[in-house]
Amino acid sequence: MTVPALLLVLVFNYVPIFGNIIAFQDYDPYVSTNGVTAILHSPWVGIQQFRTVFADPQFWHAVENTFLLFFLQLVLFFPIPIALALLINSVVRPRVRAMAQAILYLPHFFSWVLVVTVFQQIFGGAGIIAQTLREHGHEGFDIMTDPAIFKFLVTAEGIWKDAGWSIIVFLAALAAVNTDLYEAAAMDGANRWRRMWHVTMPALRPVIALLLVLRVGDALTVGFEQLLLQRDAVGPGAAEVLDTFVWWTGIRNQDFSYAAAAGLIKGVVGIVLVLTANKIAHLMGEQGVYKK
Repeated sequence: MTVPALLLVLVFNYVPIFGNIIAFQDYDPYVSTNGVTAILHSPWVGIQQFRTVFADPQFWHAVENTFLLFFLQLVLFFPIPIALALLINSVVRPRVRAMAQAILYLPHFFSWVLVVTVFQQIFGGAGIIAQTLREHGHEGFDIMTDPAIFKFLVTAEGIWKDAGWSIIVFLAALAAVNTDLYEAAAMDGANRWRRMWHVTMPALRPVIALLLVLRVGDALTVGFEQLLLQRDAVGPGAAEVLDTFVWWTGIRNQDFSYAAAAGLIKGVVGIVLVLTANKIAHLMGEQGVYKK
């Protein structure tokens, strides 16, 4: 039963790794009848593509924006699913709990086109809030085209879309907590907040550590489609990240070797971040992604 899934992972995740060889070439897809055999006929340039990437100030600007967005999402986004899971778990009525979870989970199925459209209709220059302010004699605003707060806007969009997905993981961890622990804590005089701090939070620590390690490993991927859709509205100065940089400067301009070099750098840094975060998790007594 796992063979189809393994084949999909092999074809779409591991076979393309061999394509990174063009990062060490001056790849020309038109030198042969197809792009695969063109690899065999393209000249080797060693690490020249990497030198070009590291010397490009736009690359470093994209790196700066990427890490800034990551830290904002880590600080503002990551704790919210935990808080929401604790809140939903405290609801006594199962029907109300299921309804709240479904409402929060629903936006995860929306495409980024729909998410950006919803925010545009609410916070844009012609959105509901701006129109209401103008009708009452106040000056309107357009958050969707303001580069100064764009990073907070992107984070808010991510929270609205994906917070419900993360809640499921934490609710599953909370369901595994032994209820006897809560009863024992209550008999010892612990109130609700004490029970949450001394029983619930320690039960969530392994899951929090695991998701945090995975999130750190995914630090350089902060939402390609989401940012690409809004790049023209705020400009590349605010919306350019590594993924959009690779797209605009590499793939769209058909400089595939340059794009492959930038993507390979991103992959190597991601691996280093995962290993570092996992080591920190081990030092904190947690398992992380894998055991010691």
